[in-house]
Amino acid sequence: MTRKPYPSDVTDDEWAFVAPYLILMKEDSLQRDYDLRAVFNGLRWIVRTGTQWRILPNDLPPWHTVYQKAQRWIAAGVFEDMVHDLRALVRLAKGKKEQPSAAIFDGRTIQSTPESGERAGYDEYKRKKGSKIHIAVDTLGLLLAAHVTPANEQERVQVKELAEAVQEVTHDSVEVAFVDQGYTGDDPKNNAKEAGIELIVVKLPEGRKGFVLLPRRWVVERSFAWTARFRRLARDFERLPETSRSLHFLAFAILMLQNFVKTIAHVL
Repeated sequence: MTRKPYPSDVTDDEWAFVAPYLILMKEDSLQRDYDLRAVFNGLRWIVRTGTQWRILPNDLPPWHTVYQKAQRWIAAGVFEDMVHDLRALVRLAKGKKEQPSAAIFDGRTIQSTPESGERAGYDEYKRKKGSKIHIAVDTLGLLLAAHVTPANEQERVQVKELAEAVQEVTHDSVEVAFVDQGYTGDDPKNNAKEAGIELIVVKLPEGRKGFVLLPRRWVVERSFAWTARFRRLARDFERLPETSRSLHFLAFAILMLQNFVKTIAHVL
């Protein structure tokens, strides 16, 4: 009997795009025990709902099958590949150049759980223990790079790694990066410059109090808000930082894929 689809399930149009990225088996490999699309739907369900692996619904493949396949996809970097290709397609569909010339950097502290264990750090500013996800996005808010550290790590220290990652995936197209005042100082400025990026600190206007919508800076805040749609990313539920990083790429791939399919359908 065919099960009723979950809202998190991949659509036919979306599956046509993502399937080639997910097929890691050789042509002469043994037949799979479970349909690859069903396994991917299981992973999407986990990321959307934030539930534990072991209570995956019975009408999806077994949790250990979904988990093992997810780890293979993470190790192969397939979610990053999806995001980078989708970002180029979405940008072109919106009349932008394939690769951006500007980026926005920022970090967000994620509350720890028992799973995150000893690697969690304490963010004194946020008064929260956990991990910090550092991301770089383009001016559309689409993910370029991500890096996970303990929450006590400062944003300015991550500029070098983010800048180098951004230039690698954009083929050195990014010229400027907008950041908040947490990135002030000569070290982050010089680290960005070494990667060919000018770091521009967007400051709060003097005399203004309360919430102020800062130019460029709001874009990355919106990107973080997008990830709030995925409950698995609401807290640091992962034992490994690489898993947390990769699931952020998966979340953006899901969002960008929906955007791309709708854009193409509108054009056609």
